[in-house]
Amino acid sequence: MFEGKSILITGGTGSFGKKYVETILANHDPRRLIVYSRDELKQYEMAQHFDRQCMRYFIGDVRDRDRLMQAVKGVDLIIHAAALKQVPAAEYNPMECIKTNIHGAENVIHAAMENNVDRVIALSTDKAASPINLYGATKLVSDKLFVAANNYAGTNRTRFSVVRYGNVVGSRGSVVPFFRKKIAQQAKFLPITDERMTRFWITLQQGVDFVLKNFERMQGGEIFVPKIPSVKVVDLATAMAPDMPHKTIGIRPGEKLHEVMCPADDSHLTLEFDDHYVITPTTQLNRIIDYATNLLGEKGKAVEPGFEFHSGTNPRFLATDEIVAMNAEAGEQ
Repeated sequence: MFEGKSILITGGTGSFGKKYVETILANHDPRRLIVYSRDELKQYEMAQHFDRQCMRYFIGDVRDRDRLMQAVKGVDLIIHAAALKQVPAAEYNPMECIKTNIHGAENVIHAAMENNVDRVIALSTDKAASPINLYGATKLVSDKLFVAANNYAGTNRTRFSVVRYGNVVGSRGSVVPFFRKKIAQQAKFLPITDERMTRFWITLQQGVDFVLKNFERMQGGEIFVPKIPSVKVVDLATAMAPDMPHKTIGIRPGEKLHEVMCPADDSHLTLEFDDHYVITPTTQLNRIIDYATNLLGEKGKAVEPGFEFHSGTNPRFLATDEIVAMNAEAGEQ
């Protein structure tokens, strides 16, 4: 799938991009691996670590369609990871979030089709399911654009799919680095927004591996959702600092008590596989696809009406010792 291919990742200097590049270089031999992002310093620093002959570093913004068109020439596979992701920042700067997350998605789709790219996977978030904040709303629009792009592609070979997952352990914006900083500062307490709060939990490596596998599974139009555990935020705080007290500070603007990855309203579109779910398109694409059997031959089945993959009712919750082990695996303490 990846041997001898030209691969481009937007937002490639972010947490996901770095782990993705590391994983591809360790296990595959691409012809070109293109990091497309707007931060020259992060690209310079990344190039010191990843300097293989196949590596390319392109300065550019997904808002810039012309530059994106140049970068995508000759590319076989695209991972679209670029996004504005901070919930409070998006609430305060809504138009900037829309320009990157929605118009940027449109530009990636256009560039992929014009350059006859084979497959595109866009990264999404649990906040795109039944969104209550602007960030989640823009990612829902982005998801819809990528799914619908399979119709626009027509006879073009380009296929588009989406991968949706939850909080990534230790990524920028994650609560883990925030708690770790408080612990290092010997704070008097760890701030907890709400003792009932839950989140889906996944490591960067698990997220990267899931995306790579879905390039092999995808037929176009799927939203792939991994079966991952939940954590209670109070359990996370206890796992990281057993002797430090907690203080409830209240939910921040745009924040949910729990997250959802497969909404109940989409249960009639949702298929369950051994280790993941697939949300199929709401409208029929321009070709007949049997989503119950993917390109790896894996078989799925329809979920029960009203099924919801919800972080608060998830059958799998991590105990504190499992949280410690998962944080250690991710390089966090």
